[in-house]
Amino acid sequence: MSKFWSQHTHALKPYTPGEQPQDTQYIKLNTNENPYPPSPLALEAMQQAVSNDLRLYSDPNAKQLKQAIADYYQVDISNVFVGNSSDEVLAHSFAALLNHNKPLLYPDISYSFYPSYIRLFGINAKSIPLDDQLGINFADYQQENGSIVFPNPNAPTGIAIAVAEIEQLAQQHPDSVILIDEAYVDFGAQTAIPLTQKYNNIIVVQTFSKSRSLAGLRVGFAIAPTELINGLERVKNSFNSYPLDRIAIEGATASIRDKAYFEQTCKKIIRTRETTEKALQTLGFNTLPSSSNFIFATTHKMPAEAIYLALKQEGVLVRYFNAPRIDNYLRISIGTNDEMAKLIQKLSKIINSH
Repeated sequence: MSKFWSQHTHALKPYTPGEQPQDTQYIKLNTNENPYPPSPLALEAMQQAVSNDLRLYSDPNAKQLKQAIADYYQVDISNVFVGNSSDEVLAHSFAALLNHNKPLLYPDISYSFYPSYIRLFGINAKSIPLDDQLGINFADYQQENGSIVFPNPNAPTGIAIAVAEIEQLAQQHPDSVILIDEAYVDFGAQTAIPLTQKYNNIIVVQTFSKSRSLAGLRVGFAIAPTELINGLERVKNSFNSYPLDRIAIEGATASIRDKAYFEQTCKKIIRTRETTEKALQTLGFNTLPSSSNFIFATTHKMPAEAIYLALKQEGVLVRYFNAPRIDNYLRISIGTNDEMAKLIQKLSKIINSH
């Protein structure tokens, strides 16, 4: 606390990221990072971008990257927005598109950055509880609102929603902006991007951090009707006209063009997730149906917090949320086959000794 902080700053409750320890080498299964390296083509493009040209500003519109994204998803370049991570794209979206007199509706158990944005921008908002199976039920969203935001698949549960249900939601709320946060969509869910070509109130946000192994590069994007994109550009250019550097633009462009490597990596993670789910169930865990690169699991054999702490002692990090309804769950990121085998081995030891 400081006397120099504004009253607004005192009232903020910042987002808490997953642990990134510097002191010890862990098997990191706590921040949903991709266990496989980026596309070799992306690495090569970034290495070539490290040149004397770094003395020059990057393209403020990142046209090259926008065009690559537009080509990949078969939309017009005017339907694409890019930013410094999907978190920044989300922040601009909250400011530009989700802040209305009527409340913003969002799931009560979801990406925990949403409440931080709501407080930062002073948004009138209402959280909607997940159902008894920890799923998002759009019947609960049939109430007055100015906008709606949710991840698909949801985080930290990993449960996906059918695009047909999202389309029905858009039809039911034609005057509300509906933002679908698709950070994990490439691991088994279906994107809602085609709906952005049919409805003027849908925006989809994605990231290069997860399925494209570029979490350290910080690149995200949105696809939406031009009217919504123009709102994002208006906010972005009132905040930072050059959000992406030359290296990031080159790396992300090469990455999205390397479709074969992307698909290969996603398939490997999905196979490992399915194998790990079965192994966890054999140990007595219940797992929610996951369409993401993580598993949300619980067991009656031992408190989740105790398992989290015991795994940390064994050199394995998973994510524990000390929050109502999910405080006996662990979110386990999918690593390599070898890393997940070690996780199962250590879990078996911990549970059996308990």
